Amino acid sequence: MERTNQNGTLRLQDVGKKVVLLGWIAKTRKLGGLFFADLRDTSGYVQLVSEHPDELPDVRNEYVVEVRGEVRKKDVPNKNLPTGEIEVVIEKLTVINKAETTPFIIADKTDALEETRLQYRYLDIRRPVLQNRLKTRAKIVRLFHEFFDSHNFVEVETPVLNLATPEGARDYLVPSRLHHGRFYALPQSPQLFKQLLMIGGMERYYQIARCFRDEDLRADRQPEFTQVDVETSFLDQDQILSLMEEALAKIFKEVADYEVKLPLRRMKYWDAMDNYGSDKPDTRYGMLLHDLKPLLSDVGFQGFEGAEYIKGFVVEGVAGETSRKKLDELNLEARKFNLKGVLSLKFENGALAGSFTKFLDEEKQKALIEEFGLKDGDLLLFASSPYRRDIDFGLGALRSKYAKELGLIQPNTYDLLWVVDFPMFDPIEGEPGHYSAEHHPFTRPRDEDLPLLDSKPEEVLAYAYDIIINGYEAGGGTLRIYDHDTQWKIFKILGLSDEDVARKFGWFIDAFKYGVPPHGGIAFGLDRLCMILTGTDNIRDVEAFPKNLQAVDPTSKAPGEVGEDQLEAVGIEIKKEA
Repeated sequence: MERTNQNGTLRLQDVGKKVVLLGWIAKTRKLGGLFFADLRDTSGYVQLVSEHPDELPDVRNEYVVEVRGEVRKKDVPNKNLPTGEIEVVIEKLTVINKAETTPFIIADKTDALEETRLQYRYLDIRRPVLQNRLKTRAKIVRLFHEFFDSHNFVEVETPVLNLATPEGARDYLVPSRLHHGRFYALPQSPQLFKQLLMIGGMERYYQIARCFRDEDLRADRQPEFTQVDVETSFLDQDQILSLMEEALAKIFKEVADYEVKLPLRRMKYWDAMDNYGSDKPDTRYGMLLHDLKPLLSDVGFQGFEGAEYIKGFVVEGVAGETSRKKLDELNLEARKFNLKGVLSLKFENGALAGSFTKFLDEEKQKALIEEFGLKDGDLLLFASSPYRRDIDFGLGALRSKYAKELGLIQPNTYDLLWVVDFPMFDPIEGEPGHYSAEHHPFTRPRDEDLPLLDSKPEEVLAYAYDIIINGYEAGGGTLRIYDHDTQWKIFKILGLSDEDVARKFGWFIDAFKYGVPPHGGIAFGLDRLCMILTGTDNIRDVEAFPKNLQAVDPTSKAPGEVGEDQLEAVGIEIKKEA
């Protein structure tokens, strides 16, 4: 097949040129004695025309064809298409392969359910919008390669079959045929190996790494995903963040033609939580949280008794349309975050209205109005909790919900910032003195907080940082512990015995005996970054063959059953359900 051009590349300068084109018939139509068709390939569409339709073979949508013809200028151009000023007069059309009627229309705009599109993903991929997203993904990967190669990073592949290590989610396990009863684990990240590479003296490593986590799914999460994984030696936090934001600026410029202003803002973790109710704040809209405990703790409301935190925020202009049903909906959302409920006050005709006003004297009402600068039509939402994170995350979720419902987020805008100074430990609710790692056990505490490890672990902050883009965590990393004594102290605070450490991390900790450089790194979520830059909020839109929310691949039907011979080979017997 002697293709001369891709369909979407033809322009006015090609008028008069003889071409050979290949692709899929996207649409056909007859008008008078003329036959028209749109021919699609990965570069786009071009219009075909024939003045002798009776001489053509039967062609229908999604037939694969070869077309020989001549490019001519259109009498009436189509300004919506890059090829809209020209058309190709058919001299010969050959059907290469026929197609049955597809289960949905192959076009950017389709009313097909996502599950149907995922089942026939190979047809869904023919849609230009999906092809363009996959092309953008490939471009982002190429740009990362270019950036890291130009800064003396070395790409190194790390094992996929590994020992199970606790990293915050369940592992996907792979049984060993040679060692019955033993299992490999697919990596949740290359964390330990990239640290070993630093101990090995590589100094600057990166990898486009496939990672696997057996956890509940959502719109921005998949069981298998891709990280742009990075680790460096002898760089401090400022140097790492500066280098990484240079990489992001390059990608945003070349992919979205967007100038990222450097250096990026840095927001402390507790400032983000206290003001935005999220450790991944979207600062493109307001509705900041306010601390109301000094004002409301003594109003005599029984629900506030014993509350460590009372906070609230204002939604402008919605008071008049906020029904009892809407408030019930907000309460259901709040309870997902362990809040008993959310209280509300409306500001109408210059005064607060709502059942809670019976707890507020005139002075308290005036103070609330001044605290938020209330205007007619505003709705005040507030809640209480014994736990700081519960009230922050709960109200933060309501804040985000309103921003989307009210269209407060300006489209085609980007909001990039670093969140830094994360807590080192997360206190386990209901178990005083017990902690889990906020990131992972190898995160380095801030130097100034090291004395607190023995007395107030919950107050220790870490050299930890997340890159937040449009309210998504697009990447995150830490500086790592590089001395043996501090590492063991962290293990003890996390409640790990010597036996636990030896079993889970012994092979890794042994390396600390042989000279460990100061090191740290980051991992960018490639899928989320692609999602943001292609303007979708669904991670499945930027993966070629994703899983659905039940972790099933609708195309291949994985996971599936395997034969008894395969199970016997790895020493596994399936327990029958009772």
